[in-house]
Amino acid sequence: MIDETTLQGAVASWGKPSNAEGPEAMIVLDTETTGLDHRTEKIVEIAAVRMVNREIVATFSELVNPQQHIRTSSYKIHNISEEMVENAPTIEEVLPRFLAFVGDLPFAAHNAIFDYSFINEACKAVLGERFQNHRVDTFDMYKSVFPDEPSHGLAALLHRFGHEPTVQHRALDDAMNLAKVYYPLRELYIQKQAWKFAQLDNIEYLVERYLRLQRSVQVLQAEMSDLKEIFKLHFLEGGKPVNATSGEMMVSTVRRSYDYDDSKVLPIIRELDMIHKTYKLNVRAVDKMVDGRMGVSDEVRQQLKDARTSMHENRTITFIKPQSSNEHGGAATAAEEATEPGEDAESSPHAPADGSQAGSSAHQTVG
Repeated sequence: MIDETTLQGAVASWGKPSNAEGPEAMIVLDTETTGLDHRTEKIVEIAAVRMVNREIVATFSELVNPQQHIRTSSYKIHNISEEMVENAPTIEEVLPRFLAFVGDLPFAAHNAIFDYSFINEACKAVLGERFQNHRVDTFDMYKSVFPDEPSHGLAALLHRFGHEPTVQHRALDDAMNLAKVYYPLRELYIQKQAWKFAQLDNIEYLVERYLRLQRSVQVLQAEMSDLKEIFKLHFLEGGKPVNATSGEMMVSTVRRSYDYDDSKVLPIIRELDMIHKTYKLNVRAVDKMVDGRMGVSDEVRQQLKDARTSMHENRTITFIKPQSSNEHGGAATAAEEATEPGEDAESSPHAPADGSQAGSSAHQTVG
């Protein structure tokens, strides 16, 4: 069984106080913005609640004049108009007050990387330093504890714990709502992590169980793939949508994608200053350059190495079948990725298992 010291170390990054003797303090926060890109958009509202021993003891909320246009798509979400923030203080005035309220406490937010990125950009612009408070992402926690939920938004999280799932998309309302469910969610999350550590004593049995499940999944995936091919053929032959007795409807959609001539597109993108929105750095190619596998000079390799901001580890577990055994098909792989704080994370490090089949090999990834 896992010892208490190891378990405490494992949950330290989930919002548990480092000073176990003193009161347990936590910040829950939310931001509303002019748009989605933290590099070009700005905060229009920022709010936080301070919790001590699981009770809300103080709140902070201010509108912020972003000094730029609020996108229509964002206004439709939070209903904060440019007229509402016209006479509001700028981020240069609001940020010091916000940071004084937050102090050095860890903070929780739903999809925390979004709020962190905007606050971090503001800290760099106003103070010349990063926002370094430890963050806890309740979206990741929710997805880990309830991986089969159809949605992992704040409204669904509130509904799961018996609260009115009305989300106003105003910063203080959302922070207050999240505060209601943060500790119940955290307790389940900690219990799940403790359960996972406890299973380490049963690893041999779990390997056998995993392989048994994998064979079942492969059969089900093959059956579903065959059925989907028939469904596609139905629509290709002019078939109409089909209503199931459950009320669900089978429909078909077509999404086109195109290839482009980079030599023609790149000059246009550069002229529009849209590189950051249209081109994503090929990190694997850069890693190869740093590793000396693409013939670049040592000077360039060092420059690229100095540009690194953080490191991620991707541990892959592979089951290799004995050569004499072809009874159950190909190999299976399970990979678990952990994303470091401060990096954009499009997928949760605690996402549920997702099986996929390609050719005669089956792959399962926990990513």
